[in-house]
Amino acid sequence: MAPKFGTSGLRGLVTELTPDLVRAYTSAFLTACPTGGAVHVGWDLRPSSPDIADSVIAAVLAAGLDAVVHGALPTPALALASLDAGQGAVMITGSHIPADRNGLKFYTPSGEISKDDEAGINANLTTPEGTGTGARIDAGTAAPDAYVARYADAFGALALAGMRIGVYQHSSVARDIMVRVVEALGAVAVPLARSDIFIPVDTEAVDPETRAGLAGWCADNQLDALISTDGDADRPMVADAQGTIVPGDVLGPLTARALGARHICTPVSSNTLVTRMAGFDTVDNTRIGSPFVIAAMETALAADPSAKVVGYEANGGFLLGFAADGPAGTLAPLMTRDCLLPILAPLAAAKAAGQPLADLSAALPPRFTAADRLTGIAPERAGRLLNELGTDAGARAAFFDGVGAETNVDLTDGLRVSFQGGDVVHLRPSGNAPEFRCYTESASTVRADELLAMHLDKLGSVLNA
Repeated sequence: MAPKFGTSGLRGLVTELTPDLVRAYTSAFLTACPTGGAVHVGWDLRPSSPDIADSVIAAVLAAGLDAVVHGALPTPALALASLDAGQGAVMITGSHIPADRNGLKFYTPSGEISKDDEAGINANLTTPEGTGTGARIDAGTAAPDAYVARYADAFGALALAGMRIGVYQHSSVARDIMVRVVEALGAVAVPLARSDIFIPVDTEAVDPETRAGLAGWCADNQLDALISTDGDADRPMVADAQGTIVPGDVLGPLTARALGARHICTPVSSNTLVTRMAGFDTVDNTRIGSPFVIAAMETALAADPSAKVVGYEANGGFLLGFAADGPAGTLAPLMTRDCLLPILAPLAAAKAAGQPLADLSAALPPRFTAADRLTGIAPERAGRLLNELGTDAGARAAFFDGVGAETNVDLTDGLRVSFQGGDVVHLRPSGNAPEFRCYTESASTVRADELLAMHLDKLGSVLNA
């Protein structure tokens, strides 16, 4: 599949992300979007990322702009640095997908590019590269230090005091930052499974082997919780003391509640428990992807600049739209997917309440989700299946046979079908890779897992036939 824009920027096979293509997309971004006179550049720990970064930097310099080079850095830390400077940014990352793929995420001085910006970039791909001579600036450690300080200052040195927190480091670009932050908040950090080989951790679909490993690490190290992120650290992973993963769309409501948010923006795929929680005035459901969540947040803020609005995705990435009070200080808005806030806020809330993280989660309305994906699925085949199921009630009845009578069909993003009794099945092709995702929701974890296994099997039979 040729490189293209999806819900998280440009993605494609490394072999297809040639220097010429990368320079062309970077030049188009610089032509179509404001930059504030400089572009900050960071990358994840994939083997291909430094070379791709060289092509990005060359295009920035040729445009006569300064390139502020941060090196390996979490996406939200790069975004924070560029936003604070009022300048643009390019992050080289393929996020959670395998190392044979990579990509680019673009930021203007006001944040992530919009879908309109994306169209402008595509329209300018044939623009000749400039012949300027911008300056290359070494950013040093200012950005990671500021990212750590953001949370150390807001939560304070006692927020996690007395806790033992495992840090599954693997190849996350935030693996050292996570250790620094939990120690700054008073916890004992226990680094685990650092890897020199890139591991594509998908926080929405953690494989059974990894799940079993989490439980073993928690038991062996007497952990109160275990944390991690995906490759570029815009998605969190949190497990309780038993090694059970707390889903991202549970971390989201817990974080929103801890921050005093009143207006929630979240994709239609997220757990509906948030609609049953007290304290939230509005829940807006969007298409899947941070650009759509951000657009909804911006709409809410345009209507009421004082709105206490946040966004989160089912993968756990959390976006803060207002100045929120932490236990020890204020958190400035950061409207890009962040991993640290939805890790720290629930853990600090559990610590303040004197209860385990598992008890904090168990007190929420009883709605449970499961998600996984099929890989190697051609987008054309996925599209044909969704079109058939979305337009033909008979085809849906046959495909979902055994679940129950359908009560609602939602085509906001993919196909989301609700059934009598409360079960939900959501089918959607990935926007970034040849994958097909299945999300399920029910009143018990057992039933959500049953629905997931059942429909992944059906999807495999149909899509791989």
